[in-house]
Amino acid sequence: MTYDPLALEGIEPLLGDSGRALAGSVRELAREAAGRRPCEDDEAARREARALLALLGERGWLRHAVPAAHGGAAERPSIVALCLIREALGYASPLADAVFALQALGSMPITLSENEEMKRRWLPEVAAGRAMAAFAMTEPEAGSDVGAIASRAVRDGEGYVVDGWKWLISNAGIADYYCVFASTDPAAGRKGISCFVVPAHAPGLSFLGAQEMSEPHPLGEITLDGCRVPIESRLGAEGQGMKLGLRALDRLRPTVAASACGMAARALEESLMHARIRRQFGAPLAEQPLVQQKLARMATDLAAARLLTYRAARAADDARRRITMEAAQAKLFATEAAQRIVDDAVQIFGGRGVLRESIVDRLYRSVRALRIYEGTSEIQHLVIARQLLRDSS
Repeated sequence: MTYDPLALEGIEPLLGDSGRALAGSVRELAREAAGRRPCEDDEAARREARALLALLGERGWLRHAVPAAHGGAAERPSIVALCLIREALGYASPLADAVFALQALGSMPITLSENEEMKRRWLPEVAAGRAMAAFAMTEPEAGSDVGAIASRAVRDGEGYVVDGWKWLISNAGIADYYCVFASTDPAAGRKGISCFVVPAHAPGLSFLGAQEMSEPHPLGEITLDGCRVPIESRLGAEGQGMKLGLRALDRLRPTVAASACGMAARALEESLMHARIRRQFGAPLAEQPLVQQKLARMATDLAAARLLTYRAARAADDARRRITMEAAQAKLFATEAAQRIVDDAVQIFGGRGVLRESIVDRLYRSVRALRIYEGTSEIQHLVIARQLLRDSS
């Protein structure tokens, strides 16, 4: 029997009928994504991201990111399904995973809102891979402290004039629309932040330039300078933007954990193959006790991470309630475990592990960001502790 780090045994009871039906076909997705050439620079990643968007749309995978009423695969997006897909893509291609993830994140505020006009306008395009989404919340002074958002949206007749600077925005410069978070009532702090859907071609919205990561990924800065946005583009009431954005992040947080599991699984698989083949001191690395210790720890961490991930995903699908605790625990443990697993993989590979063309080196560069975006590990610790203290009072 061949060991499979992404086997369904162990997590199958958490998948539900629809998840089990989908699980087999995601392997096909992983094989297709893995066959694409890795990108060597930012420009190549931007071109490849658009190609991957079209591919994911043509194959029907993006339908899982939107509700059935607007071209989706289910009545509402299944977090179990999104996790299965992101785990497979994380295993095969971190860039493909990022493209898929941003379609979900950039459309989730629209899905969660009651703005039917924006749903009709954008969600079918997202599902088909014809429109690339972006989630524009982060600013130079507003990272973990999202309440520090300085972008302003001032009411002007039948619309708003938006001014601001967003950075560290995935898909900046290649997105077709941005979910932009800006303050409509600065005196109210985070309760005064609203969310707007702004097309990329809107006058006043400009792409400032790319922010290059260690692993090529379409990241960058945008500015809004006197950008006029119609009132119909606002999602929810004024001041409801932060609540909507945090709900989207909360709901999708288990999928970040799933991506981490996919990258960790690839690192473990590569390590097992290398340890059997590579000989040192007259014997395969696999016979060295310290290498065996690493492999055992990697497999155990991965198994635990997947259980937490799919527990959170199943809770999100089964209950129309906040899954703050489950989601935070899944993201915290899975991303930290994935970092350890990939680091151990590099150590097992030795000098080969730090060569740029090495798979484990690419994974090392890709996995690090997962501990930061959509809520740092430190923020997840705070979320968990505060929930524990509330529940025990």
